[in-house]
Amino acid sequence: MNVMNRIYTIILVFALLKVQAQDYLISFEGTGAAATISSVQVENLTSGAGLILNSGDKLHLVPALGIDAELADNMALQLYPNPMKEQSVITFCAPHSGNALICIVDLSGKTVYRFSRLLSRATHSFRVSGINRGIYLLTITGENYNYSAKLLSQNTVQSLARIEYVSSIKNTSRNQVKSTSATIDMPYTDGNILIFKGVSGDYSAIVSDVPTGSKTISFPFITCTDNDGNNYATVQIGTGKFAQTWMAENLKVGTGIDITQLPTDNGIIEYYCYRDSINLCGVYGGLYRWDEMMNYNSTEGSRGICPNGWHIPTNQEFYDLENFLGGMTVAGGKLKETGTVHWNANNVGATNETGFTALPGGKLDSWGPIYDRLGIRAYFWSSSPGTVGGYYFYMSLGNGGESIWRSDEEREMAYSVRCIYD
Repeated sequence: MNVMNRIYTIILVFALLKVQAQDYLISFEGTGAAATISSVQVENLTSGAGLILNSGDKLHLVPALGIDAELADNMALQLYPNPMKEQSVITFCAPHSGNALICIVDLSGKTVYRFSRLLSRATHSFRVSGINRGIYLLTITGENYNYSAKLLSQNTVQSLARIEYVSSIKNTSRNQVKSTSATIDMPYTDGNILIFKGVSGDYSAIVSDVPTGSKTISFPFITCTDNDGNNYATVQIGTGKFAQTWMAENLKVGTGIDITQLPTDNGIIEYYCYRDSINLCGVYGGLYRWDEMMNYNSTEGSRGICPNGWHIPTNQEFYDLENFLGGMTVAGGKLKETGTVHWNANNVGATNETGFTALPGGKLDSWGPIYDRLGIRAYFWSSSPGTVGGYYFYMSLGNGGESIWRSDEEREMAYSVRCIYD
């Protein structure tokens, strides 16, 4: 092959690579109970990157190496110094109270550091250090807000990446909201698993997808509101006759009681919070004894304390879910939330590719009584009677593996609840 032919071949290869590189435009629509969308939260489960889109925004998935373009409106974010040497300070406005997730992602799309903290409505500062020399994408995802910026590190000292909370200043007025729709870039590599959470007023729905081209993501909005007016995100798992629609959050309806009290059939729904902490209930939901969960109606598959139009899952419905996801040895990993923000270290096999987002709310053992296994295991009641009288089936997932465990336990135990759509 002569020199000119070799040059032509090299040019052709690069041209083909450029054509084949992912460059996908994702738009969104609502179906069912709502057609409009107020916001979409996007999380790349493979890389850990995330962002929030406003109404009308489109998501532009670009190759992980192509993050030179500005990725968001950074009016409420400051990063100084930038470039950084040994450390830099991140300052941003949190317009709403809630959990904030800070991620630092390298040019390949790999998450270098991930930090989560519950923040008040204020301006907060964090110190970042230990970032190796290079160019990174910094993303901050909170309750209905998202910021991002390029971070340049000139650090030559090898050390561990770290983000530390520094201080906060209470906000007095402004609420940063984009007024016009936009196209927002996000680094993406083919095969990455993306989770989309669409919100429309009281409705929210979760869709899992691995994009292979431009498309429209449809959110099937369904009413899921409990007796206290709490609204829950929903997720459809499976298709056709295998389709099930689940709550994507643990139930928390009723009134909390402490470990020394027993729930009774008094017309008031009563639950336990792990360690009697209302803050933990806000994250992991309530823990319910079987009779209280069933609203003192032992009929298998009945509504119990679920929202109207929903019911307590049967053991068969748990079994169908397990089978659709490939069997008991792998299905648990597909249901578990990824990372170790809520799960203990070594959250083995967690992909959350279904969007079910199982949380390890632990349990209240009746024999103590004693709270146990927070961060280690998730326990979900079914409405189905077990192998002996007074025992009922449940589904459990653990941080140590990908499997699902289904067994039965006495009705006096207190477990988490996920309802399933009628």
